[in-house]
Amino acid sequence: CRGQAVDCSGQRLFSVPPELPLDTGNLSLAHNRIASIPPGYLACYGQLRALDLRNNSLAALPAGLFLGARRLAHLDLSYNNFSLVAADMFLEASGLLRLDLSHNPGLRRVHPQAFRGLAQLRELDLSYGGLSAISLDALEGLPGLVGLRLGGNPWVCGCAMEPFLKWLRGRIQRCASDSQLAECRAPPEVAGAPLLSLTEESFQACHLTLTLDDYLFIAFVGFVVSIASVATNFLLGITANCCHRWSKASEDEDV
Repeated sequence: CRGQAVDCSGQRLFSVPPELPLDTGNLSLAHNRIASIPPGYLACYGQLRALDLRNNSLAALPAGLFLGARRLAHLDLSYNNFSLVAADMFLEASGLLRLDLSHNPGLRRVHPQAFRGLAQLRELDLSYGGLSAISLDALEGLPGLVGLRLGGNPWVCGCAMEPFLKWLRGRIQRCASDSQLAECRAPPEVAGAPLLSLTEESFQACHLTLTLDDYLFIAFVGFVVSIASVATNFLLGITANCCHRWSKASEDEDV
């Protein structure tokens, strides 16, 4: 754990090392058992460009962790226990070029402002998590994005997914993606279908609207059904009354 390239990987660490060289440029804490990072831990490491935290037990990052790490370009948080990518989680890491959040099986939600401030981010890996949906707002704020990985998530391809898929189809020509590997888990009629196999026609039912003629027709049908119901009840009443009178008359004749 010494030198400008600090490698503390695979050391069975339960916490981050307390002191590092101030000129540390590359820090690897991968393959340990680290569950938390102290607030302000990176404040003194202004030369840090790469941070590898993969394969630990992290479920959250402290606010302001990247406040002093303005040069941080590569961050690997894969194979951890994240369930949420919170709002402004990487706000101070404005120099990030690559962010890896893959293989977090409990990752269920990405906040719409999770990646705010990452205007330079070029590669984002969200593959092999537990995401069923993602807010389009979270991705539209990444103008520099050229690589996006989404495969291995249980995507629910209902009506709410249409804006995201439309955005993805528009970006696919200039954004390297594993979208062909990303598949729908639900609803049942599209389960197993690649995301990009869904077209505008796939969401046609989401845009069905009723015209004035439709409403008038429905009102007319309702009126007719009501009249028919009243007439039927009236006829049944007359029939029942006639049967009752006929039955009574028959009894009088027998007497």
